[in-house]
Amino acid sequence: MQNKSIKTEYYLPAEDTIFFANYLQNEKGNYALDIGTGSGYLANVLLPHFEVVVATDINFEATKKAHHLIENCICCHSADSLIIKFDLVICNLPYLPSEEITDPTVDGLKEGLSVPLQIIKSAKNIMKKDGKMLYLTSSLANYKKLFEETESLGFHAKIIATKKMFFEELILVQIVLK
Repeated sequence: MQNKSIKTEYYLPAEDTIFFANYLQNEKGNYALDIGTGSGYLANVLLPHFEVVVATDINFEATKKAHHLIENCICCHSADSLIIKFDLVICNLPYLPSEEITDPTVDGLKEGLSVPLQIIKSAKNIMKKDGKMLYLTSSLANYKKLFEETESLGFHAKIIATKKMFFEELILVQIVLK
């Protein structure tokens, strides 16, 4: 989904980003986290509605770019370096099935599940009891298995929106701790 005509070191906003952003307009709270922020687009959407917005990315270039929009950018894997508890965690997951990670912005490894599950497990540790996570996945991944695995981690999961694209269906999932 990344625009390959422009070489970047981070994920550029695309159709999936805009689709996700439309569902963030009504989210409100004290602390929000955008895991894998890329350009910082989604974190920026959250800024007017949260006291503190934190953005993480494993790519230092991405955090430098996002820092132009978001004050609190941290270069780390998922939420592994954080101890604060968040009301809302969001992630446009790297969900494409792949044998290896050649592009960390989109490669999700086996069935598009391995990397997303690592991210969700990391997020679980920093979510408030009444907090929630929104993540975006796709019909290109084994999204049904991801949904089941998410629930096996102690979450209640529900699909809150879908969007049919030419070659895939985008799936926005909300999870809360049981």
